[in-house]
Amino acid sequence: MYSDVTRDIISYIEEHLLEDRFLDDIAKEVGYSKFHLSRLFKQETGVTISEYTRMRRLAVAAMYLLYSDESILQIAFSLQFQSQEAFTRSFKELYGMPPGKYRKMMKALSGMEEEGMNGQTMIKGWTLSGSHPNYYDVGIDDQIFHTGTKSGVLYAKGNAGEDGFGTMMQSFLADMYKGKRIKMSCYLKTEKVNKCGAWCRVDNGSGDVIQFDNMDNRSIIGTSDWNYYSIVLDVPPESASIHFGVLLAGQGKVWADGFKFEEVDESVPTTNMLGLETLPQQPINLGFDE
Repeated sequence: MYSDVTRDIISYIEEHLLEDRFLDDIAKEVGYSKFHLSRLFKQETGVTISEYTRMRRLAVAAMYLLYSDESILQIAFSLQFQSQEAFTRSFKELYGMPPGKYRKMMKALSGMEEEGMNGQTMIKGWTLSGSHPNYYDVGIDDQIFHTGTKSGVLYAKGNAGEDGFGTMMQSFLADMYKGKRIKMSCYLKTEKVNKCGAWCRVDNGSGDVIQFDNMDNRSIIGTSDWNYYSIVLDVPPESASIHFGVLLAGQGKVWADGFKFEEVDESVPTTNMLGLETLPQQPINLGFDE
């Protein structure tokens, strides 16, 4: 399971993304040594703190290029790059083209097709489900995203009640992960949510749920900036399918980006929520006298 330390690091980076702050300031704020922070962050997210900061700054740059009139030089300096050349080199490495060409191409595409949450959005691979799917909708957001150029968004458009929920999800065969322990991770951002979180489920051939976690014991509530969340489950040999997504209960809006699946070893604790109750060693109160 992701640690509070990693989430604290990401929260700090998101709050100070446009400032010239780095590892020393993060270590002081979080209260751990630089070595410990660096090792833990890379272990849990797969990237270093500096790589994460760079990816997020470049994502913001991509948004500025499309939705602002600031010059490339102004954008480079505002995102703490030392020169336009250094910014262009980093941007091209991540997005496959220099920022000037990206700006022209993306603005031309935006003029040809409007990316709006109009209730008719189809997202390749993803479906809308839940207890009350008619009260929710999904879409693609090209103005708010964690990395790349777009994110998926799930939002309430009606009152589903206290127990109603919607989910943006997909399913796939479990074959490649059978007998392994997997970690599903993603980045989420929320706005005025009653309750939400990522979820993952492993089913057998009969459709029975054999592994499950929906972050119910660590739900996201209210408004929060981008942060990293993960779920760790075993995929037993009898597994047939894996289902996952983001869940929203009640009102609000949640953005999701950067879903990732990877195999982990048994040193990474599982977050499976099934069978958590501890059984007593012996039967008790058999005569109903207690």
